[in-house]
Amino acid sequence: MADENENGKDGELELDNSGKKKKMMIIIIAVVVLLGGGGAGYFFFMGDSGTTTSQADIDAALDSDSGEAAVAEADSSAQLGSALYVPMPRPFRFNVPGAARDRFVEIRVQLLVRGGDNEEKAKMHIPLIESTLLGIFSQANADDLATSAGKISLKQQSLAAVQKIMTDVEGDKTVEKVLFTGFVMQ
Repeated sequence: MADENENGKDGELELDNSGKKKKMMIIIIAVVVLLGGGGAGYFFFMGDSGTTTSQADIDAALDSDSGEAAVAEADSSAQLGSALYVPMPRPFRFNVPGAARDRFVEIRVQLLVRGGDNEEKAKMHIPLIESTLLGIFSQANADDLATSAGKISLKQQSLAAVQKIMTDVEGDKTVEKVLFTGFVMQ
């Protein structure tokens, strides 16, 4: 009987060894797959260092005369200088009459200007610009603002009024575009 117990233990040990071998084999395969995936990910994301373009090269290409000429030809009405955005400090909130009922409107506005001088001029005259825009917005009605054509028309009227008032005060238009960055009508 002692021999049977020893044989039984040996049989159990053999089963345990084969189970351990399978586990070890699965772990080794998993490690190899992970290392292979990590290596592939590294080469995919890091790429070949021989073809890497430096930031200086990109900046030089963007600052070349041919790029500026293309931009100048594309939009000859735009002034030269970098585009800067002047946000209005608070959104415009007002009621507009509609056919069925009055509506509450909230519009967030930013002004597109070119160059630091125009940015300073626009910032200096924000109260005047806000007053002008509020006058234009108060003339709108809910039925027009419900359509995209009505919103575009309101932007154009706003731009014309702001450019007129800035021309009267500063001698030039200063503002290139009036942008609606938020528009809510309830």
